[in-house]
Amino acid sequence: MTESLPVPFDVKIMNLTASVLFLVCGAMVLAAAAWWAVRNPVFAIGRITVQGDLVHNNVVTLRANVTSRLSGNFFTVDLARARSAFEAVPWVRRAVVHREFPNRLQVVLQEQQPVAYWGADSESTLLNNFGEVFEANTDDIDQDDLPHLSGPLDQAADVLAMYQTLAPLFAPLDTTLERLSLSAHGGWRAQLDSGAAIELGHGTPDELTARVQRFVHTLTQVTSRYGRTAAAVESADLRHPDGYALRLAGVTTVSLDPKKK
Repeated sequence: MTESLPVPFDVKIMNLTASVLFLVCGAMVLAAAAWWAVRNPVFAIGRITVQGDLVHNNVVTLRANVTSRLSGNFFTVDLARARSAFEAVPWVRRAVVHREFPNRLQVVLQEQQPVAYWGADSESTLLNNFGEVFEANTDDIDQDDLPHLSGPLDQAADVLAMYQTLAPLFAPLDTTLERLSLSAHGGWRAQLDSGAAIELGHGTPDELTARVQRFVHTLTQVTSRYGRTAAAVESADLRHPDGYALRLAGVTTVSLDPKKK
């Protein structure tokens, strides 16, 4: 039976030394390759391809706003920083940035889709279809029939959802819900395109829906008693449990004392 002889110590040292030298050489080659890649102008970002929504922006403007904020080449460019740079451009909601070998960036944009003005009339804030508030030049909006919504900033999505629930309910009156606001204390107030102010009060969407439906279904009957139509409504208070209060143009329930005329 043949027994294997132990490897001499000096041979072990040589093998270990060779392995270490091989690893060091490999690391040096990799470092040299990395240095070459970083320094080689072939990998400098030479083109940015932009795809996706480009309604309020164009490729030339985007590149002019973003290129100066990018640094590095294909290997070293910070994609998170590049994404933030694109998302800082007005009307851009979301940007996805990918490298494209050897020297390109591919960007897919999602623009904001405005569904309402937000806040005071003097502010340049809008609400998108996700219930998110954003700033933009309101003069760039093509739609001229967007509603005006307002309320606590952290409840913007709730205000939008309430508007979407209530707006269709006013259709039988041949009018539209132009404004809806939520106070800091949770009270809702609406305004129709006729200028009529509607106090809706506190409550859940189901509770407010019931109040508006009662108002809409009985308003014509009530106004006809005074020879008026729904267009004569100046204000309404729906916060009463069993009905609502109305103010009609040209109608008063106050009787004057003849002695005081």
